[in-house]
This record gives sequence, C-alpha cells and structure tokens, in this order.
Amino acid sequence: MTEISFLDSEDGRRLAYRFRPGRGPTIVFLPGYMSDMEGSKAAALDAWAAREGRAMLRFDYGGCGASEGAFEAQSLDDWLGDVLAMLDRVVPEGPVVLVGSSMGGWLMLLAALARPERVAGLIGIASAPDFTSWGFTDVDKATIRETGRLEEVSPYGDEPYVTTRIFWESGERHLLLGGEIAIDCPVRLLHGQADPDVSWENALHLSRCLRSADVQTSLIKEGDHRLSRDRDIALLIATADALLERP
Repeated sequence: MTEISFLDSEDGRRLAYRFRPGRGPTIVFLPGYMSDMEGSKAAALDAWAAREGRAMLRFDYGGCGASEGAFEAQSLDDWLGDVLAMLDRVVPEGPVVLVGSSMGGWLMLLAALARPERVAGLIGIASAPDFTSWGFTDVDKATIRETGRLEEVSPYGDEPYVTTRIFWESGERHLLLGGEIAIDCPVRLLHGQADPDVSWENALHLSRCLRSADVQTSLIKEGDHRLSRDRDIALLIATADALLERP
C-alpha cells in the first residue's frame, strides 16, 4: 500500500491521498458521499493496478477520511474543487480515467466537463448525479431549507447520514440530467438492479443524456448500491482493464 501524502488546498485544508506511479492512463477513484479512499472498491482497484503496474490515485475529499476540514462545512463545489486540485497538482500530466462511486459518479461527470482534455474515460458505479433533486422528498427539502440540515439513519454505518443546506444548494447548481451532457470520451456505467438508493433506471437516463457515442451500461440483476461483492469487484476490474487497453 502506498503511503498517505497530503496536498494543501487553496483554502488551507490538507487533503489526504495515495498515489502510485505507473503506466497510464492514471486511474483516479472518486468515493461516494460520506465515504473515503479506504473503501473496498477503491482498495481492490488499487491492488489490481499495483499488480498491473498501472498508475492510480485515490484520495479523501475535504472533511472526509484522513483529510482536514469539517464535513458539514463542505459543499459539492468544494469537493469538485478537491477533484480538480488532484488532477492539476498531483497528476498534472497525461490522460486519466475517472472511476466514480455513487456521488463520485456525479463528480466524475463535472470533472470531465471541467477538464475534457485530460479525461480519457469514465467508469460510474451506481452513479448518482443530481441526487439533491431526486433523492429527497419535498418534506426533506423543506427541512433542509428551514433548519440547515437533515439527519437520517444510515444503512451503511453507525454515523447518521447528514445533508446540509450548503451541500444541497450547491448540488442544485450543478444539475446535469435535464439535457445533453457534453462529454465525448468513452463511458462505462455499472449499476445494480437491486439498488435501494439509486434506481438502475437512472443509469439508462444518464446514458441517454451523454453526448458520447461510446457509452455502455451494465446492469447487475442482484447488485445492491455498493456493488462490493467479489463478483461486482471482478466486473469493475474487468471493465477498467478493457477501457484502459482500448486503442
């Protein structure tokens, strides 16, 4: 395992990352909401990249994992800035393939729009673009607006699932699914049909919105939101391998 390094962001936060040099394009893993770079998918993909001699970067957004910052002070804009800082300063040269899990799938799209010349491909795992729009009830949205935060029981850990007004409002400024998404690189979307959090139909809608002519969507019949079973991770690695070897 590579050592943790730190990057000082423009607002003074220290962002934790693990970078392994190797053959390009560089794989860049973008975790989901309230997740970090030590998750099972990121670790498994990193281990495969090490065996194959491939370059890989994984990191923690501000306020997450080993990075500095208060989680509830972060917005989608902040985390997009973290992604772009990693691309511009940790991997400043050469093509990258972004792998985004859940919310990370939203950030990978935004990053590809911001740095089209750098991004050679995208792999979305249960991608959740626009979830501030479709992921909350009207009552939830009213609570966020009026109280500044919404706290829910998380099915994925002991910590409550917290959504702040600053994050929700920033998400509403970055909605993508209402029209064409001007991304032309190859895109691979993996989505479980037993996902209780993000409907697999969202993946089909996303594929239609993408301008790229090279979009493939793989639906996993019994796959859940995490897609972290051995067979799911094997599919992720096979997808990455095929995309990286694409002429």
